[in-house]
Amino acid sequence: MITIEMLCVRYRSLSREELEHWIELSWVRPAGAPGHYVFEEIDAARVGLILELREQLQVGEEALPVVLSLIDQLYEARRRMRRVRDALEQAATPELREQVLRHLAGDVA
Repeated sequence: MITIEMLCVRYRSLSREELEHWIELSWVRPAGAPGHYVFEEIDAARVGLILELREQLQVGEEALPVVLSLIDQLYEARRRMRRVRDALEQAATPELREQVLRHLAGDVA
């Protein structure tokens, strides 16, 4: 269990007010209610990502929702591809797996 206070200690440039604003904007989605938020490590990593985008890459607040949305879409596509890979590994015959791999490589006759 991670609290707002713990995140503010972990990320010294982060203020409680700023994090609460990010929660209001749904950039970070902790469990719990205002004043009693509980963060998981994935939430803490997202806070770190937002700080990195803002401080190191100079992404402005107006562009952050677009950048975060694109990153979320990329991670969702990767999750789906892993599920497809896992399904192929478990259910497909070796011949079908080879055919799919050739197709993905663009080597289809």
